[in-house]
Amino acid sequence: MNKITRITGRWLARFLEQPSGSYQAFSVSDTDTLKRCMQPGDVLLVEGDLRISVAIKYLTQSTWSHAAMYIGDAGGQTDVNGEVLDLIEADLSQGVIAVPLSKYADFNTRICRPMQLTREDQQSLVDFMSGSLGNEYDLKNVIDLMRYLLPTPPVPTSWRRRMLAFGSGDPTRAICSTLIAQAFQKIQYPILPDIEQLHTRTLKGNQQMAREILHIRHHSLFTPRDFDISPYFKVIKPTLETGFDYKQLHWADPIDTP
Repeated sequence: MNKITRITGRWLARFLEQPSGSYQAFSVSDTDTLKRCMQPGDVLLVEGDLRISVAIKYLTQSTWSHAAMYIGDAGGQTDVNGEVLDLIEADLSQGVIAVPLSKYADFNTRICRPMQLTREDQQSLVDFMSGSLGNEYDLKNVIDLMRYLLPTPPVPTSWRRRMLAFGSGDPTRAICSTLIAQAFQKIQYPILPDIEQLHTRTLKGNQQMAREILHIRHHSLFTPRDFDISPYFKVIKPTLETGFDYKQLHWADPIDTP
């Protein structure tokens, strides 16, 4: 039975990783520009073009279906062409792998940066991601893969995030943001924590002080969208970071002015 389920799991993974055929690139930055703007610990969000990407975007009500962490040349690995493998990501069929930034040169992307990281914590993020390389997913848990076969499953909005975390096996980490969320939780850097308001009285007893207590959410509940909307991550736009001047744009047709 295990052999049959593994074969089924591999087939489902290959099916879900086929292009959807309806992708439009409208916010693309070339690899060199991205590299000039990125630093280790940055999260690269990607609007993917795979069948599984369509389902994830629907379930999260977001543009972003994939996330990877930038480590720069810290990993010391290159591909067969000598290109630095400067991203670490969780892949559905290959597990946790290092890939070159150029892999997403033709995709819509967004850079989300954790702010005020110490050098030690930045290195801890890189070490955690590098230490996860080679982790694989147990594809015999086919129920975790079957939930993506319907790009727009008829489930209530309130159930969608839970549907992404459904199941108990490693395939839940096919949502790559789960691995990245674990890395940030290791250094206690917030993404979207649950916030509890505590009210305490002062010594005089006539005033109340509010204090926020952050509660860590389980890493399986995080999605790529969370890094985009988190108040603790800064969105880096390469076009603006590299000297954008709207006066230098060349429009196809002049704009009529009164």
